[in-house]
This record gives sequence, structure tokens and C-alpha cells, in this order.
Amino acid sequence: MVIEDMIYVVNVQEFAEYVAWSLSSDAKQFFVDLEQDPPKMIQADDQTSAVEGFVSVCRLFSAVFTTDGVNDNAVLEQSKDHSKSAESSSNDTISELSVVLNLSSCLQDYQITIPTLNGWLLGYPVIYLFGKDHISDAIYNLSTKPLHLFRVLFRRNSSHTSPSSLEELMSFSVPYDLSMNGRNEPWAETFWLQVKAKQEKCKHVWRSLQMEVGECYPQAIAL
Repeated sequence: MVIEDMIYVVNVQEFAEYVAWSLSSDAKQFFVDLEQDPPKMIQADDQTSAVEGFVSVCRLFSAVFTTDGVNDNAVLEQSKDHSKSAESSSNDTISELSVVLNLSSCLQDYQITIPTLNGWLLGYPVIYLFGKDHISDAIYNLSTKPLHLFRVLFRRNSSHTSPSSLEELMSFSVPYDLSMNGRNEPWAETFWLQVKAKQEKCKHVWRSLQMEVGECYPQAIAL
């Protein structure tokens, strides 16, 4: 899947299930609203324009990615209002093997930003949320506030007797004032239980997992 200059490799069935979960009432997704100063922690049921934009994109993905495979017609339907060159590019991409999808033109009319999309696609428990008309506000808020940096580290299973070195699986940040309890925040504990559940399915790869929390002082950030 290609969106602007980003390439994402997804399992269609699992991604379809993840999108469906994101749209369900069971989803307990947390967002940091960077359009506000100071930033505020909100959830998907908060009625803000940024949340509504996020939900709209989730519905787009829900139409394109199904548990039965990729719905090519949904991509073409989303692209029909754009230029002929964009539609032609989408047609060419789909016809190659229905494996690589360029959704850049489909998302042009949505206010969601790539950083927000990345946070969601990578499964962060807390996602930075802001619209395209609030990028400067988001940069200011992240550049002037201290952050907590959460890092998920793992050791590979190895046939060697000596333990393998720690490697980073993923990392994300949350404003310090919104994560005072670090890994003991309720959302962090829920996230860690989900990670440990995934470890059970990947025992052949991951020997152990751990989460570290550090502090980042205010610094210039580019989005």
C-alpha cells in the first residue's frame, strides 16, 4: 500500500480486522489532540473535527480492505473525482497484480495527516491527532513540551548459548503531562497486555520483551 511517499506492507485479512475493530465500540483508542494548547487526551467517541476525519479514513480503508481481499472497485470509486492521470495511475496499480495499491489520490480530500495515519497503522496505543490546517499548532505543541518516550524492546530466539542483544520493536512518544504514570497509565497497561498476547504467537521469534520509558526534553520537531 502506497500513500504519498510512504510504503506500507500489510496482511489484507488482518488489516481488515484491525480496521473493523477501530470502527467498533470495543475500540479503546486514545488520541493526543495537538490542535489544542496544551494538548488534550481524547478518545474516538469525542466529537471533534479531527476525530471525525480519522473515522472517515477508517471507513475508506474498511471499504477497500475486506476479509475476503482487496475491493478494487472501492479504490476506483474513491478516485473517480480526481484527475484522469490520478485515476489512470490507480487503474494501472490495481491491474498489475492487485497487490500494490496507491491510495494517495483517494486521501487527498481527507484532513487526516500522515503522522496520524502512521500512528494508527503502526498500532500505537496513543495517536497524535491533528488536521492538515493545524500542522503548525502540532509542531509547536510537540516542540515546546517535554515528552515520555516509550520503547518496546525484544531479544530474538537464538540457537547460540549467549543471549541475543536487545533490539527495538517500536517506539512512540506521549506528552509528559499526559503520561505522568509512565507504563502504569491504564492505556499503557492495556497496550502491554496486547503486546504480550502477540508474543505468545511469536515465541519462535521473540525470546523476551520489555518496555522502557524515558524522558525527552523540548526540542525542535518536524512533522
